[in-house]
Amino acid sequence: MAQIKYQAEVGKASKTARAMITNAPISVKYSTEICNQVKTKPVNQVIEWLRRIENHEEYLPLKRYHKKVAHRKGNALNGEKAGRYPEKVARGFIKLLELVKANADFKGLDAEKLLIIHAYANMGMNRFSYQSKGRIAGKARRRNATNIEVIVQEMK
Repeated sequence: MAQIKYQAEVGKASKTARAMITNAPISVKYSTEICNQVKTKPVNQVIEWLRRIENHEEYLPLKRYHKKVAHRKGNALNGEKAGRYPEKVARGFIKLLELVKANADFKGLDAEKLLIIHAYANMGMNRFSYQSKGRIAGKARRRNATNIEVIVQEMK
């Protein structure tokens, strides 16, 4: 099995917990936007925010990938009116945050006082399927995947 490396080594190993999901079938762009939003926030607060996004009660403000995205009504969130409701990405991040809470609990850290100090998403391996068209030629359809990692630290 290949060695798993994280993008950052932050904090003491005894005071931090980390988790990673590789090749999750979710959007890289929305994952990057969520990672930029959740840094330096408590884990429980982020899980509640992601549940509100999943239920279409609050939108994900798009700062980088906002071309041709409609504005949402109401006040701007974090200075952005453009936003979407990426349900699949929210479910993936909730799963990842539950994993990191379990890892922190195993290490003896208080799961209620966890703060996200590092979140990173990048492109995973592409999966291809072929749509049959005629006798020989087939049209390749690419499905993207995302690698996500989170490192949390216990607040004082």
